Order: sequence, then C-alpha cells, then structure tokens
Amino acid sequence: MKLPLSYYLNQDVIFLAKDLLGKILFTEIDGQITAGVIVETEAYFGVVDKASHAYGGRRTERTETLYGQGGVSYVYLCYGIHHLFNVVTSVEGEPHAVLVRAVEPLLGQEIMELRRKMSFTKPAISSGPGSAAKALGIDRNFNRKDLTENEIWIEDHGIRFSPEEIVAGPRIGVAYAQEDALLPWRFYVKGNTYVSKPRS
Repeated sequence: MKLPLSYYLNQDVIFLAKDLLGKILFTEIDGQITAGVIVETEAYFGVVDKASHAYGGRRTERTETLYGQGGVSYVYLCYGIHHLFNVVTSVEGEPHAVLVRAVEPLLGQEIMELRRKMSFTKPAISSGPGSAAKALGIDRNFNRKDLTENEIWIEDHGIRFSPEEIVAGPRIGVAYAQEDALLPWRFYVKGNTYVSKPRS
C-alpha cells in the first residue's frame, strides 16, 4: 500500500504529478497520524524548467535535496511564511519534483482542526500548498525525509481518476518563469472543493 522507492524513480515527472492525484499523504508526529487525499499537484521539470529551483543547474544548500535520488521530501519556506511540501522524483542528478498543492482531509481531522484553527469541513483547511502542509504538520523538519519510512509517506488506496476528471492548467505564482509559466503542469481533480483557486 505504501508507495515503493521504485515509484519515485520514474523519470516522467509530468506523469507522476497526475498519478499522485488520489494517493494518500500521511504524516506521523508524536504518535499522531494525519492523512489527506492528494487532489492538486504541480510538476517541476528540473534544470530546463524556469519555474524550478534547480533551473539552469542551480545548486545551493537548499536545492541540493532536489539532486538526490527520488523518494525524499523537499520542504522549503515560501515568502517566509508557508512551508511547501514537494516529492522529489527521478534518478540522482535529475532534479525533478512534484509540489502537493491541496489534500482532502482523510484521517486525524481533529488534529488538523487544531493546527489550522478551523473546521475540516472548510476547504481552506488544506487548500493551497501552505495550508495542506500546515494541516499535515509539515515544516522544515520534514525536509529530506525518506518517503518510504514512517514519518511521512504516501499510500495507494486504489483511488483512480479518468482523464476527464483531471484538469490541467498553468502553475500558480510562477509568473517569473516567463514562457514556462504557461506550461499546463498543474493538475487537479475536477469538482473537488479542496482544490485551490483558481479552478474551473
């Protein structure tokens, strides 16, 4: 049920960004488990993608995580406020990643409510990458975690969506990426209320 390491080594990050929709993202913190169904993602295509932290082969202490073998987490602070959770994919030296932008609460909703100070019935609890990470308790301590271990992991519960149920569009907040900002590499489940805006 837990996704194996081989899953993350797939070199097609666009495929994985779509395939991760419907998978379940789990965290265990101090014995408390929370989980949500992944309903929105974005693909980041390594050194050739102007929206990627690794564009042009950029290597810093922060981005080094992206260059490792797939199957680890890449968590960074955005605007000094929000922690964003990414799944590092592909083989060593190929810095692809999938940003998890939204989850639908599945387990530990009462814990999520405490973390987000709102009811889990409100989509805002886990809509958008910062909110999704906070609801699941993900912060910088989760950077470089092995996704096949027991602190943070992803499971396949057999939830599948047809091509008609998946919407593809431009990524959010990457206007600086020029023409790459228009690439349809944001994927989400059509009609799911936990998907961040804009949605069609």
